[in-house]
Amino acid sequence: METRVKTVESKKRIQYHDCDPFNHLNNSRYIDYIMGARTEQILDHYGFNTAQMLHERGIGWVAAQTQISYFSPASWMEVVTIHSRLIQFSEHSLLVEAFMWDEHKTKIKAVMWAKLVHFDVKAQRSNKHSEDLMQLFSEILDPLEHFSSFEERIKGLREIKPFQVKG
Repeated sequence: METRVKTVESKKRIQYHDCDPFNHLNNSRYIDYIMGARTEQILDHYGFNTAQMLHERGIGWVAAQTQISYFSPASWMEVVTIHSRLIQFSEHSLLVEAFMWDEHKTKIKAVMWAKLVHFDVKAQRSNKHSEDLMQLFSEILDPLEHFSSFEERIKGLREIKPFQVKG
């Protein structure tokens, strides 16, 4: 069996309409950029189309919790690199970690954890992951070994100067 890549990444240019008056990416838009990148990354790397799953089977994921820490501003027309990975999963949820970097991954812009709950739209309740989803998640899982909480993870990253961390 082929080993799947666990950390996926893509690049995105910061658009003017997503910026504040200082030409910095608006805080709420970091989440949009990161979640949009994750959606495309799992499609490109795993062939996993969440929109198709929603339309055909009526199931998807909803954000239950989003934690984000801002390290340095992303600016208008800047190209950023966004990498993401699955750090935990259960029968009902996923925990995804994502970093937004400068283009060359030398400076962290933001770090985000998103807890996503599997959801049945028709039944309007959480849904148990199928066996094939659980298998996929076990193949792409990239757990953190030294950090049990978001706050602990951010503290560890901030202690590294000048925020030059790989993965």
